[in-house]
Amino acid sequence: MKNYILPLRDIVVHPGLTMPIYLDIPTSVDCLKTASNFGNQIILVPQRSWGYPTDVDDLYDVGTIGNIVQILNLPDGSVHSIVRTTDAVKISDVQMVDGLFVGNAEKIEIADDMESEQTLALRDKIIENLRGLTTPKKIKMEKLYNVVRNYPLPAFIDSIIQTLNIDTDTALKILSATSWQQKLIILLEQVSLSAETAKIEENINTRVRQQMESGRRDAILQEKLRAIQHEMGEDDETADTNNMRKKIENANLPADVLDKAKSEWKRMRTMSPMSQEGGLIKNYLDELLSMPWGHFDQQPIDLKRARETLDAEHSGMQPVKERILEHIAVMKKTGSPRGSILCFVGAPGVGKTSLCKSIANALGRKYQRISLGGISDESHFRGHRKTYIGAQTGRIMDALKRCKTNNPVIVLDEIDKMSRDWRGDPESALLEILDPEQNKTFRDHYLEVDFDLSNVLFIATANSLNMSSALKDRMEIINVPGYTEDDKVQITREHLLKRVADENGWDVNNIIMSDDAIRHIVRNYTSEQGVRGLHRELATLLRRELLANDGNDSKTEFTIPMIDELLSIRNYGDVTHKIGFGMRAQ
Repeated sequence: MKNYILPLRDIVVHPGLTMPIYLDIPTSVDCLKTASNFGNQIILVPQRSWGYPTDVDDLYDVGTIGNIVQILNLPDGSVHSIVRTTDAVKISDVQMVDGLFVGNAEKIEIADDMESEQTLALRDKIIENLRGLTTPKKIKMEKLYNVVRNYPLPAFIDSIIQTLNIDTDTALKILSATSWQQKLIILLEQVSLSAETAKIEENINTRVRQQMESGRRDAILQEKLRAIQHEMGEDDETADTNNMRKKIENANLPADVLDKAKSEWKRMRTMSPMSQEGGLIKNYLDELLSMPWGHFDQQPIDLKRARETLDAEHSGMQPVKERILEHIAVMKKTGSPRGSILCFVGAPGVGKTSLCKSIANALGRKYQRISLGGISDESHFRGHRKTYIGAQTGRIMDALKRCKTNNPVIVLDEIDKMSRDWRGDPESALLEILDPEQNKTFRDHYLEVDFDLSNVLFIATANSLNMSSALKDRMEIINVPGYTEDDKVQITREHLLKRVADENGWDVNNIIMSDDAIRHIVRNYTSEQGVRGLHRELATLLRRELLANDGNDSKTEFTIPMIDELLSIRNYGDVTHKIGFGMRAQ
């Protein structure tokens, strides 16, 4: 005959006990009442899930069978019951019937060695080890001795399991043991482990109390971590100091930088890592060692490859590309980028920034872009003094750190958009950076050591010449003219169509557009020197065609009438305008 199974959360009940059980889950209440109507026997089984189990796998296969002695119904629908357990059982053939679990119970036979000398000796050994427990698991020994004197061995085992909060798997292992000696041996292992853990925790807490000041929460947590690492056999403070010394020795630093690093390391060694100054010095050394001292990109300059790269990535503007190739030829001859700082000036969308990236690709060097729009603080370039809260290096040093090489291509984008205020004049700070005679010994305020910027290839971009004469004197101004109509057609063919197709999910082979159609868009729907507006109009064509074809692209010829139809309506707020050939009509 199958018995009803009552799942319990995190509770393993042992046989020979009278257990009060409080139930407030309706399904559990139904299970208890149904079992009382059919033989009054019920199996108590721990469960793996938190709520009432929904699957057989949520139940363990070992439990305790017992008799329901009393059921007291409470006004809120919950139940207070008393169950007297009799035997540990192995459960099989578990099923769910009308939302309740039922299963077969096979009694686990336990050897009658409760009163043997070995069993009693094990019990006494457990009590002795419990004396080693300290807070937070300290046990009142008087209560334990009372349990030993007045209650049977099952009650003793159950009280220890509940007091030490032993995990469910271990408690079930004790429950399913076939002799009392086996049960006590498993329990002794857990008590010994808890006692040893408590001793280590007490040592850690004692060390923390002796070494730390009261009232500093963050410092206490850090010291506790150090104490834990000390117990594990490693001292984090010593390890950090030694690791930093090895990093300094292996970093291949210049002589003056090495002296500075060693000096700061000696100061750090004498300070507590929890102190504010100790943390600042460590951050400083980490920043100093992360700079690319002596790291170069060694790829040789190939003028043929440089020309092919520029031609492949940019159409037209032959005079500009020739001047760039001249500059690269000088770099190949002299072995350094010393000479004029190139500054590309032109309207938005003519390809100034992308041209700079192509130069980096042509040289095989790392590329970093620094946007200067809106910068008004000199510390953006020179960094902050490291004594300030939140101090950091300037953007030039930060770009070099991200490149991990000291000869990258750094683009100073929108150099004409800088401003100035009471915090300083960033334009003046650039004068030293862009001067080949001065930037060999550029000193960042945070690092406080000289760094050689002469290997960096600086390129600037601007929309206008609205900058100081001193700054313009540092650079060679190269005007990037707007594109002619023929240039725009060629750029569309070689670059824009594929880019726009990729952005909008089109197969570029499905786009058929004649040169006349492209010219029609250029003449009547754009009015700029660059190609950004043309890029937007092409994207609009593809999006609207996708909308008309339910999101599918097919081979489509974009004729002039079709272009006018697709680009004829624009929405601006609540007013709809129609754009005709180069003019807006109501």
